Amino acid sequence: MNWIRAAQERLRPFQTQFVIVAVFVMGFALGSQYSVGSAQGDTTPPPESQQAFEPFWQVYNLIQHSYLNRDTLDQTQLVDGAIRGMIETLDDPFTGYMDTEQYPTMRDDLSGEFEGIGAVVETIADTGEIQITSVLEGSPAEAAGLQSGDIFVTVDGEDATTFSQFDLVTKVRGPEGTTVNLTMRRGEDLLDFSIIRSRMTIETVVSKALDNQIGYVKLREFNSMAYDQVKTALDELDVNHLDGLILDLRGNPGGFLTSAIDIASLFLKTGNVVIEDFGGGNQDHLDVNPERYIGVSLPLVVLVDKDSASASELVAGALQDQDRAEIIGTTTFGKGTVQTWMGLVNGGGVRLTIARWLTPNGNWIHKQGITPDIVVENSTDPASESDAQLEAAIQFLQNGSVR
Repeated sequence: MNWIRAAQERLRPFQTQFVIVAVFVMGFALGSQYSVGSAQGDTTPPPESQQAFEPFWQVYNLIQHSYLNRDTLDQTQLVDGAIRGMIETLDDPFTGYMDTEQYPTMRDDLSGEFEGIGAVVETIADTGEIQITSVLEGSPAEAAGLQSGDIFVTVDGEDATTFSQFDLVTKVRGPEGTTVNLTMRRGEDLLDFSIIRSRMTIETVVSKALDNQIGYVKLREFNSMAYDQVKTALDELDVNHLDGLILDLRGNPGGFLTSAIDIASLFLKTGNVVIEDFGGGNQDHLDVNPERYIGVSLPLVVLVDKDSASASELVAGALQDQDRAEIIGTTTFGKGTVQTWMGLVNGGGVRLTIARWLTPNGNWIHKQGITPDIVVENSTDPASESDAQLEAAIQFLQNGSVR
């Protein structure tokens, strides 16, 4: 059993990797159960690498014996720096090293309970700055007045413009009752916030019955409990007697691969859900889990937006390719890779991209996203209470079209 499967057995939610109660990384991961082989637990250097690493050990020994301040050297920092350097050369935004402080924090994103401020973040590709994409309802971030689009400038006086997402998450999070001081840029203005962190439990699934026998289920993340909670919601809605269902994946940044397959299997009786491509012609075709099928093929609409990422895109892509659902909203985030997580002997961890995933029709949506069948924009006015995308979904289920 590889470690990601063990994580699924002992952890709960992944955003809500979505909303961390601290800060979360957009489109964080599509966790795979694919084994990366015996190398993942091997701490011995390969014989063929001995000569290649001679300069490394030469520099390490030089520092240990000749550096002016060698008496104050922190060996852990040297090792962390070396690992980070090796990872950074891969130039993959979804691969990263987490030290002994960061790893438990990021791993706890799958627990469903968080201590922090409640803001979802992503890196702006063009500038490298980190901005808030949304804030959790009822969170300290919302109470303080943080808004989507705010850019981190400083965290407790440190220059946040040089932080990686991992660094930012680690520094913004902290124990319940403690304070974090932020300077944010909103447009041309710099705003200061002093926020008391809190512990929150994320509600992964929200469901309700709408008019005209239409059910509504919002899934905020694909954590290890996603299938059970969605299935419970469908049972409570009495799905067998509904005339239509809306599955809302807007703002859902992803989660576990197995959870995504289970959710898709609720609505797909047979067929392929996703193709994992490991390179070199090595592919796995992952089919539906027939035990998950709800047994009724009711009309289905899936709502997506630019913040629907990773596992959300996988489910939307599978349902779209098999003509099982109408996809409504805006083009999704565009994350088409799979990561495995592995704990290291030093207490840190590595998240490594091991595959890309394709829709059942063989489409790779990376950096392109899923294009909805019906494109509907929502209002960009934060004060607007209208939801044009939800209204379009209801209209489609009632009339078979959107005017």
